[in-house]
Amino acid sequence: MGFIHKKILRPLLFCRDSEKAHNAVVKRLAWVSRQAFTCGLVEKIYGAPALPTEVFGLNFPNPVGLAAGMDKHAAAVPGWAALGFGFTELGGVTWHAQAGNPKPRMFRAIPDEAVINRMGFNNSGAEAVAQKLSAWKKSGRWPSHPIGINLGKSKITPLETAAEDYAHSFRVLRDLADFFVVNVSSPNTPNLRQLQDKSALDDIFAAIQELNKSRKPILVKVAPDLSFNALDEILELVGPRNIAGIVATNTTIARPPTNDAALQKIYAETGGLSGKPLRARSTEIVRHLYQQTNGKLPIIGVGGIFSANDAWEKITAGASLVQCYTGLVYEGPGLAKTIVAGLREKLAASGHKDLRSAVGSAN
Repeated sequence: MGFIHKKILRPLLFCRDSEKAHNAVVKRLAWVSRQAFTCGLVEKIYGAPALPTEVFGLNFPNPVGLAAGMDKHAAAVPGWAALGFGFTELGGVTWHAQAGNPKPRMFRAIPDEAVINRMGFNNSGAEAVAQKLSAWKKSGRWPSHPIGINLGKSKITPLETAAEDYAHSFRVLRDLADFFVVNVSSPNTPNLRQLQDKSALDDIFAAIQELNKSRKPILVKVAPDLSFNALDEILELVGPRNIAGIVATNTTIARPPTNDAALQKIYAETGGLSGKPLRARSTEIVRHLYQQTNGKLPIIGVGGIFSANDAWEKITAGASLVQCYTGLVYEGPGLAKTIVAGLREKLAASGHKDLRSAVGSAN
C-alpha cells in the first residue's frame, strides 16, 4: 500500500496546494468515520497490530499516535483509530474561533521530506469542538483509543490573560477527552512562545488545574528551539503543578542548510518546520528530558518520525509514546501499521519484555 501511495496518490495530492490537499484528505476520512462499514473496512486494511502500553494511567493499544494539527476540528475522530493509530491528539483548539493566518500558509519542502506551516491555530473554537465531540460520543462511533486535545491561546487574547483563555477552553472540553496538552510553543501565534517562561506557564497550569477536578493528565508541548536550561526551568513546575508529561517537540523556526535554490525559496517562508530535518533535534530534547527526570516523567516524542527506526530512536532515547504528522503526509495511510509492526520486531530482537522496558534504554 505504501508503494501505491508514493507512486500514485502522493503525486496527485502534491499537485494541489498543500492546505487544500490536507483538507481534502481529512474530509474523505470524515466521511469514512461516519459509516461503521467503511470505517471497519479501513481498519481491516490499515489497522495496526497490538503493542499495548500504559502511560499516565491510560491504556494505549499501541504507542504510535496522531499529532495535533492534522484534525483541528474533530472532523474524523473514529477514522484515525481505523488507520491504526494508538491515540489521537486533536486541535489545536482555542477559546475563540479564529480563521488563522492569511493563505498560503503551508508549504512542502519535498526533497527534504519536510513541511513548513504558519496556520495560526485556525479552528472553530472550544465550544464548537465540544459540540462536535459530544456528537461523536452520542453517535456510538467513539474510538476505543485515548483522545487528547491540544489547547492553544486565542490570537486576540493578550499574554497577560492567557491563563484565563486556556482555562475557558479546558472548562468546556475537560469531560470530552482523556488528556490535554498545553501548547505554548507554536511559532505561528505572535509572542506565544513567551508563555514557555516559567512564571507564565505556572499561571496557565494553576488556572487549568484549579478546574481539573477529575485529574485528567495535563501535558505541555515544548519547542525544539529552547535551550536545555529553559527546558530545565519548565521541569521545575512538574511537581508543583502536577504536569503529567511533556510533548517534545513542536515545529522549529530553524532551517537546514541547502544549496538547492528551490528549497531555499521554500525555507525563506516564515512558519514552523516539521519532518525529517527536525528528527535529530527532537530526539536530543527527548533524551535530555528523560535524563533530567531520571525517566520518571512520560514523554511523547514527535518530530521526523517516518519509520519504525525513527520511532525506536525516540523510544530508546526516552519517549513512552510517539506521534506522527509530516510522516503521514509523505508515507501515506499505512504509516501507523508499518511502524507498529516494525516496533514489535525490534522489541523481539532486542530482548525487551515489553515496550516500557525499552523506553530510555539507549541512555
